[in-house]
Amino acid sequence: MTNEEILKAVFPLLDGVDLASCMVVSKQWKDIARDDYFWKCLCARRWPSICKRPNPPTVTYFKLYQTFYKRQQRRTLLPPRLSLEDLEFFIDIWTEDKLIFSEVVPGPVFQNGIKIPPPGISDMLRYHLEDPEYKMTIPVEPRFTIPWSQTVTASVLVGRKDSNRVACIINKSRFDYIDRSSHRAHAFEYLDFAPAYPFTSGIRAWISLHFMEDGNEGVLDVFGLEMDFCEAASTKEEVLWLLDMLDWK
Repeated sequence: MTNEEILKAVFPLLDGVDLASCMVVSKQWKDIARDDYFWKCLCARRWPSICKRPNPPTVTYFKLYQTFYKRQQRRTLLPPRLSLEDLEFFIDIWTEDKLIFSEVVPGPVFQNGIKIPPPGISDMLRYHLEDPEYKMTIPVEPRFTIPWSQTVTASVLVGRKDSNRVACIINKSRFDYIDRSSHRAHAFEYLDFAPAYPFTSGIRAWISLHFMEDGNEGVLDVFGLEMDFCEAASTKEEVLWLLDMLDWK
């Protein structure tokens, strides 16, 4: 067999990364590896139905594979139009019908977070708070306690100082899930977006209570509060863009 025949027998067995690497070995290898038949074989493994057409949907199968064989890099967001300095959060928490926490929290306070976790918290919660990923947390002062047996609900509104408008984030949602291993209680609400974003839906806002076990059995000692939008936004910029899209009234 000639060298060219050997390459044409081997190339169909390679994956896309290896075949692309062969193209930089020499001009002969590049000319052979660019044969669209090899790239059609690769496309047929990944997207079999696309090869049922007589011609590729793009100029070549090589171009098709080159474009879609891996996830595109996340695009860099433009600077958000909002800043935390523009916002304030109205947070209310009830046990049954008794209001136990009611505060207006300026946006920058969420950015400051819980700098010094209280002594005695669980290792898992400490690791979570010390993790460098973006979080919106505040200390609860004064701390309050909640019996396990009581229904606890929360509401969160956010206000814009630049336009004097308000949007709803959490609307009297119950803390239905208490994770004793991580010492956090969670409630969520699906966000309402402005009519300008009709295809944006199904995104939840979460509010969590950080607690320690009280000396009394079945009582939560709450020392912190966290809000996140982890299903859609994991950075400060993403959170601000998400809030900007809410149905402001």
